[in-house]
Amino acid sequence: MTLGPESLVLCSGTIPRHTSFRERLEAASDAGYDAISLWGRDHARARRDGHSDAEMRVMLDDFGLVVAELDPAWWWTPGADEVHIPAELDTMEVFCHGEEDLLRMAEAMGARSLNAADVFGGTWSVEEGAEAFASLCDRAAQQGLLVHLEWLAWSRIPDVATASEVVRMADRPNGGLNVDTWHCARTGTTVDDLRALPAERVLAIQLSDAPQRAEENLVHATLHDRALPGEGELDLAGYLGALDDIGVRAPTGVEVFSDVLHASGARAAAGAAAEATRQVLGTTRGPRP
Repeated sequence: MTLGPESLVLCSGTIPRHTSFRERLEAASDAGYDAISLWGRDHARARRDGHSDAEMRVMLDDFGLVVAELDPAWWWTPGADEVHIPAELDTMEVFCHGEEDLLRMAEAMGARSLNAADVFGGTWSVEEGAEAFASLCDRAAQQGLLVHLEWLAWSRIPDVATASEVVRMADRPNGGLNVDTWHCARTGTTVDDLRALPAERVLAIQLSDAPQRAEENLVHATLHDRALPGEGELDLAGYLGALDDIGVRAPTGVEVFSDVLHASGARAAAGAAAEATRQVLGTTRGPRP
């Protein structure tokens, strides 16, 4: 799949969670996106709505879209696959979709990549994390998938330095990093940190904004209170400039988990996110005809 630095991805979290598959495609197409991301729950909802995988591929083609990534790969860290989250506690419908599910979905949708993160923490070492990440990359490579690792402040991979070391030590050609600007800000990632990364290891970019001062509850804020690019106080220009300086060729996703934005509906949210992102990127690409 060819998605490059001019490609714009509508991330699943930018539009309301219960948006149907067709509505997702309509919203993305109307706003001129090149691709969408899907969570496991999005694909499962589409199947419950009666769409076969083959039908969904036809719908993607009809709207001129592709699936950039499946999100999130949560099971790969040491010990994570032994954790059982009861359905009544899995309120976001994440842990009911494990490796077999997401790999099958990715293959069926012709996805470009998986987005991986640590959600359980633990006492495992960077070396053990790298070994686990390498194993995930090897399994994903069998389906031609890239795997990008996202660092989270509350996780065992809490910063860009740790994420970079995991990827470096894993040393897999399909393994790399997801640079999410919200997580950059909340983990103290600097422009110089990004400028020091190997460009070929940055496989995805996700844009959103926020106040400069960190929220008291980061987990709640990242899922409910993000701002559109350019409507907060983060140094998005600095982050993006650093990635441009080193020659990153990854597509740009806009991931704005926001209760306020979601309340406007899928089409309005996708449109506002696309317009804000284009202004930040300095592009003039308009909606598809």
